[in-house]
Amino acid sequence: MKSRTHLRCAFFLFAGLLIGPGARADRTKLKPGMNAFSPQQDIQMGQKYAAEAEKQSPLCNDPKVDAYLTKLGHRLIQHLNTFGNEYPWEFHCVNDKAINAFALPGGFVFVNRGAIEAADYEAELAGVMAHELSHVALRHGTNQATKAQYAQIGSGIAGIAGGILGGTVGAAASGLGQFAAGSVLLKYSRGAETQADVMGTQVLYDSGYDPRAMAAFFEKLGNSQAPPEFFSDHPNPDHRIERVDEEVQKLGGVPEGAQRDSAEFQAIKKEVAALPVAAKAKPGTAPAPAPASFPKAGTVRVAAASTNLAGLDIGIAKLQYPDNWKKYGDGKEVTLAPEGGVVDPGNGQPSLAYGLMIAAVKASGRSGSQEALKESTQKLIDSLQQENANMQVTEPPALGMLNEQQAMTTYLRNDSPGEGMETDMLVTTLRGDALVYFVCVAPEKEFNHFSPAFNAILDSVRFK
Repeated sequence: MKSRTHLRCAFFLFAGLLIGPGARADRTKLKPGMNAFSPQQDIQMGQKYAAEAEKQSPLCNDPKVDAYLTKLGHRLIQHLNTFGNEYPWEFHCVNDKAINAFALPGGFVFVNRGAIEAADYEAELAGVMAHELSHVALRHGTNQATKAQYAQIGSGIAGIAGGILGGTVGAAASGLGQFAAGSVLLKYSRGAETQADVMGTQVLYDSGYDPRAMAAFFEKLGNSQAPPEFFSDHPNPDHRIERVDEEVQKLGGVPEGAQRDSAEFQAIKKEVAALPVAAKAKPGTAPAPAPASFPKAGTVRVAAASTNLAGLDIGIAKLQYPDNWKKYGDGKEVTLAPEGGVVDPGNGQPSLAYGLMIAAVKASGRSGSQEALKESTQKLIDSLQQENANMQVTEPPALGMLNEQQAMTTYLRNDSPGEGMETDMLVTTLRGDALVYFVCVAPEKEFNHFSPAFNAILDSVRFK
């Protein structure tokens, strides 16, 4: 493998404190979701899979192109909020004419030559790169890995952090090897895509580029006859162009003198066009393992829950669930769902459409206190809403009991993995320094039909 030293920045950039002079207070506020991994583990994971990506992807190996991408990338990073984290940014040109780019956790960015060739001017390429840098800053890759590590399947609303039901973050870290670079780390939700669009637009604006360029590039891709490879890795959110334009207006519109192009970009574009076309994969490279197969959303009918219950031990508690439901996950990290309750919404990420998920996050405040329960529950709700742009609280947290344990119940409304909306009943309780939570999910129109099954499961919980 060729050395990556020439691509590695000789120093760590501390970003996030530099805000452009035209920054507006009404810009959208963004923050990373829940995460079981540390920023240092992001870097370790990124380094591991960057090395694998270099083995499996033909690089351009053109010093001029690599230097240009590094220069452009660092210009954008100067205005990227990394929330106090430092990353060893690297930029690679991939000799692939497919229009695509991806960024691994920790700041390892790969840009296909096809993306460079498809951009008409520098601000469009800068928009693509700002979008990818935002995925790194918002830690979307390891947020996805957190969900997969603990739940084994994706859930439309849940992310998990900290020690879970007796497990530890260290246990999560030990599972790094199971995540292929092209699978869970890069299979973002539509909510994550929207966040990266919004932050990327802010970065473009603060870097002096025309912030409309991102919307222009996505519009160009959307109008192409064949769906670009970019959309296979980055699911296209609803109203994407409108949301970028809305953020531009929040920033105060296009600033006077905003840059669109440069002679350097046009020279690099010619340099890339002259490169020989390489094969997409080296001979003998093993393909990534196929993901588990789940039915497409809307293609199955879910049977009524059985009144016969099966027992389950999740470590800190025992419970019962309908015996015609399936258990996903091993031991303490569990999702319970009927046949057809876990679906593929079309982006390759299994999502929970019907069923119940059990998870935990680190609690806030004094251990075991009512205030800690309230504060921790609200933080969890805030994080879920950050992950899901259309999630709404329909009934605020209400105090109650979960089998001799003080608990809170909240009702939320969210996009369903299929069509329409879903109802999410969130039940939270404290166990030591962890907030254990149960999420009951069903389509809005069918939630009442599944309420007896959800209540039977919750009523059966017996903490040890």
